[in-house]
Amino acid sequence: MTTNQPTTATNPLLRESTLPYGLPPFAEIREEHYLPAIERGISEHLAEVAAIAENPEPPGFANTVEALERAGALLLRATLAYSNQEGAHLTPELRAIQTRVSAILAEHSDAVHLDTRLYARVKALYDVRAGLGLDAESLRLLERRRTEFRRAGAELDEAGRERLRELNAEIAAASTAFGQNVLDAGTAGALLLDDPAQLSGLAPDAVAAAAEAAREAGHAGAWLLPLRNFSNQFELADLDDREVRRRLLAASLDRAQDTNGPLAVTLATLRAERAALLGYPSHAAYAVADSTARTPEAVTALLARLVPPAVVNARREADALAAAAGGPVEAWDWAYWSRKVRKERYQVDQAALRPYFELDQVLREGVFHAAREVYGITLTERPDLPGYHPDVRVFEVFDADGSGVGLFLADFFARPTKRGGAWMNPLTVQSELLGGRPVVVNNHNIAKPAPGEPALLTSSQVDTLFHEFGHALHGLFSAVRYPYFSGTRVPRDFVEFPSQVNEVWATRPDILARYARHHRTGEPLPAETVARLAEAERFGQGFATVEYLAAAVLDWAWHSLPAGTDPGDPLAFEARVLREAGLDLPAIPPRYRTTYFSHVFQSDYSAGYYSYIWSEVLDADTVEWFLDRGHALRAAGDLFRAGLLSRGGSTDPMEAYRSVLGREPRVEPLLARRGLDGKEGGES
Repeated sequence: MTTNQPTTATNPLLRESTLPYGLPPFAEIREEHYLPAIERGISEHLAEVAAIAENPEPPGFANTVEALERAGALLLRATLAYSNQEGAHLTPELRAIQTRVSAILAEHSDAVHLDTRLYARVKALYDVRAGLGLDAESLRLLERRRTEFRRAGAELDEAGRERLRELNAEIAAASTAFGQNVLDAGTAGALLLDDPAQLSGLAPDAVAAAAEAAREAGHAGAWLLPLRNFSNQFELADLDDREVRRRLLAASLDRAQDTNGPLAVTLATLRAERAALLGYPSHAAYAVADSTARTPEAVTALLARLVPPAVVNARREADALAAAAGGPVEAWDWAYWSRKVRKERYQVDQAALRPYFELDQVLREGVFHAAREVYGITLTERPDLPGYHPDVRVFEVFDADGSGVGLFLADFFARPTKRGGAWMNPLTVQSELLGGRPVVVNNHNIAKPAPGEPALLTSSQVDTLFHEFGHALHGLFSAVRYPYFSGTRVPRDFVEFPSQVNEVWATRPDILARYARHHRTGEPLPAETVARLAEAERFGQGFATVEYLAAAVLDWAWHSLPAGTDPGDPLAFEARVLREAGLDLPAIPPRYRTTYFSHVFQSDYSAGYYSYIWSEVLDADTVEWFLDRGHALRAAGDLFRAGLLSRGGSTDPMEAYRSVLGREPRVEPLLARRGLDGKEGGES
C-alpha cells in the first residue's frame, strides 16, 4: 500500500463508528474523506459481489441473497454520510467531487445489477422459491431482489446492457448538474433590498433575519430575501410593497431557465429511452409499475378526478380575493390578499400567529410531545454527540420501557450550501441481520434568526416540522431483519403516507395548547383563535390543490413522453401541458416550475410527484381512524407502529394498510379535507 492511500487511521469513514448507534464521527470527518471512502467501498463491494457470483456451490438463500445483504458495509456507511452532506451542506470541496461521485455510483450500480452470473443465481432461486421453505420476509426479499435486477436491465442482451450503462451515466451527470444549477440560481436570484421601507409588512424578526442574510452574503446594511425551492415565497403574504412582491415572485419563477430548461429536456428524453430499452412505453409506466398505483391509468384517473373541483374551488377563492382587493389579483398578490381575507373573515392573521410558534417550543411541546402521547417515546438532547454542522442538534430516542431506539438529528436552518425544501435522510440502517440501529436526520430551511432572537415559524412550517418527523418515525421504528427493507424503503407513492398522518397532531387541540404559546409572555394562543384556525385553513385549499396538481401534472407529462419524442421548447411544453390539463391559471403558478423542479429532475421523485396526493388518500382515511373515539390513542399508536411503521418494505404496504385499518382506503375523507367534495361551503 502506498503512503498516500487512505487508512483507517487517516480516514474515519473506513472504520465502524464507536459512537452510540453508529453515528458517523462527524467531528473527525473532513470533505476529503468522502471520495476515497466511497471508492474503497466500491472496490470492496465489487470483490464481495464477485465472490458471491463465482461461488462454486449451488445457489442457496444464505450464500446468495443473504450474502448480498451482508455485502457493501463500507460503501453503505460512506454513501449514507455523503448523501446527507451533499444535500445539507454542499461545500465547495464537496461540490468539486459531486459529479465524480454520482458517476462512479451509477457505474457501480450497473456493475452489480448487470452481472449476469449474479442474476443467474438469484433467478435460479426465484424459480424454485415455493420449495425453499422461506419465511415471509425472506421470500419477499428474494422476490424483490429478482424484480430489482430485472428492472435494472439484467435480462438485456450485451448491446442493451452497454446502452443502458451509457444512459445511466448520462442521467446521473445531468441530474447532478440540474441540482447544482438550482442551488446557484437560488443564490443568484435572492432579492436584495436597500430601502427599509421596501420591507413594510414583514414582522420584525423576519426583517432581522433578512438583514442577517444580507450581512452573511457580504451586503451589510441591506436586506436579502433568499429563495426557497418552491414558487410562492413566504414573504409574499406580508410585503406591502406590490412591486417588491412582483419582483420576488418573478425571481422565483424565472430561476435557472437558461441552464435547466435544456437539462429537463435531456433528462426526460434519456429516461424515456431507458424505459423503452427496458420494455416500458414511458418512464412514467416504468416508475409506477413498482409502486402501489401499479398503472399509469390509475394515476391519470386520480389527477383527472381532482383537477375540476380544485379549479372551481380556486376560482371561488379568486373572486373573494378580487372583492377584497377591489379588482383582479395577480400571482404576486394572491398570498397577500389571502392573508387579509382570512383576517377579515375569520379574525386569523397568520403573521400575528408567528410569535406563538417558537421553534424549540413547537419541537419539544408539540412534535416530541405528540410522539410521546401516541407512541410512548421520549427524546433527550445529546449535546455531547457531534453533528455535521454547528447548527445540527442530536437527540437520543427512548422507548416507553426506557430502552434506546436510535438517534434523531435536527438541522433546522437554511444556508447557501443547503438545497431547498425539507427532507429526512438515514445515516445508519436498521437491521436484525447486521445489528444496525437507526440514526435519522430531518433537514429544514427555516430562516436563521439574528443572534439572540427566537426562530418563529409560520403555520406551514409547523406542519412541515410534524411532517418530516413522521418520516423520522418511519425510520426510527424500523424493525426488520434485512437492511434492504429498512425504514422508508417502501414504494415512492407510499413513503409520504406516514409523514402526512403525523401532521394531524399539529392541530389536535390538546397538543396545540401545549406548544402554541407566545414566546415572550407564555400566554397560550387564544381559544377563540384556535377555533377559527381550521375554518381559516379551509380557505386556500383551492389554491393549494391547484398549485400542487399543476406540478404533479407537469412531472407526469414530462415522464409520460414515449422514446424518441421531442418535447420542444421546455417552457412552451410546460404551458401546453397546463393548458390541456385545465390548470393554466395565471394567478396560480405551479408549486414547482420545470427549471427548479428538483424533486423530479435531481432527486428520485421522477414520475412520482403524484405520490403526495396518492398518499394523502390513505392519510386522510387513517386520520379518521386514529381520531375515532373507539380507539384509545396509545393503543392505536402501538397498532399503527407495529403493523405499519415498523414493517418498512418487508411486506406489501397495502396489505399492511388493510391489516391495520381492516378495510380498503376511501377517497372521500381527502375530498372533504380539501373542499373538493362539492358540498356547500367548500370554499370557506
